Amino acid sequence: MTNRYLISRERFIAAPPEDIFEILATPSMHSVIDGSGTVKGAQPRGPERLSDGAKFGMEMNVKVDYKILNTVCEFEEGRRIAWRHFYGHIWRYILEPATGADGTPGTRVTEQWDARAVRGRFFLRLAGYLRRHPVSIEETLVRLDRHLTGTAEVAG
Repeated sequence: MTNRYLISRERFIAAPPEDIFEILATPSMHSVIDGSGTVKGAQPRGPERLSDGAKFGMEMNVKVDYKILNTVCEFEEGRRIAWRHFYGHIWRYILEPATGADGTPGTRVTEQWDARAVRGRFFLRLAGYLRRHPVSIEETLVRLDRHLTGTAEVAG
């Protein structure tokens, strides 16, 4: 069963899960890989590396500058990391060792935006997130791939 409030995309990246996880667990790297263009940087005084239950702030911009506080809500070193903010939706990354079509070792990276448990989901739809997030997530995965491997093609 599909749910429009769970948007999920995956990509094979020719890098080990530990290397990918390190980028995801480092808030200062989020603006480097962000495919939406809304993440501007990590707020000072936050953790340099995320852990279970860590709170970290990000500088954001969607037509106006704002700050958002996130809490790590899922954490399995090298395999899974997710965070949510006050509105309750979750950004999640799942990393699984995999082999590319050409036999290259690497990782299947799944990124998810999960708003299934959010009250007032109707407002998320009105704001256009359900239309924009699939493209933004795909671009984030391309940027993550490019950052790690130096090259990345747009998924076809």
